[in-house]
Amino acid sequence: MESKELIEVIAKACEDKRAGDIVALDMQDVSLMADYFLICHGSNERQVQAVARAIKESMDEVDIDVKRMEGFEQARWILVDLDDVVCHIFHQDERNYYNLERLWGDATKVELQIAGNSR
Repeated sequence: MESKELIEVIAKACEDKRAGDIVALDMQDVSLMADYFLICHGSNERQVQAVARAIKESMDEVDIDVKRMEGFEQARWILVDLDDVVCHIFHQDERNYYNLERLWGDATKVELQIAGNSR
C-alpha cells in the first residue's frame, strides 16, 4: 500500500473515533523523517488512546506493522510510527501548545477523503 493510500486508511480510523481536526501533511520535501504526518487530537486521555488503538487495528487489518508507539500510557501525545507515515495523536491542550502544523509550515496539506467528504 502506498503512503498516500495509507494516510486515508489512518484518517478513517481517526474519524471513526471522532478525533478532532484531522490534518495530513506531505513531508517529502521538508523532512527525511517520513513521507507524511497525520495530526489529530482527542478531548481526553481515553479518546486519545482509543484513536491510537483504532490506528493499530486498522493497520492490522491491512497487514502493516506499527514500527513503534510512544506515549500511550500518558495519552497526552501518542506517536505512531508506520515508517513512511507518522501519526501524532494529541490531547487537545498539547496540540495547541506544540502546534506542529505551524512548526512544519513549509509542508503541503494533503486533502483527505473521509466518509466521502473532503477535508
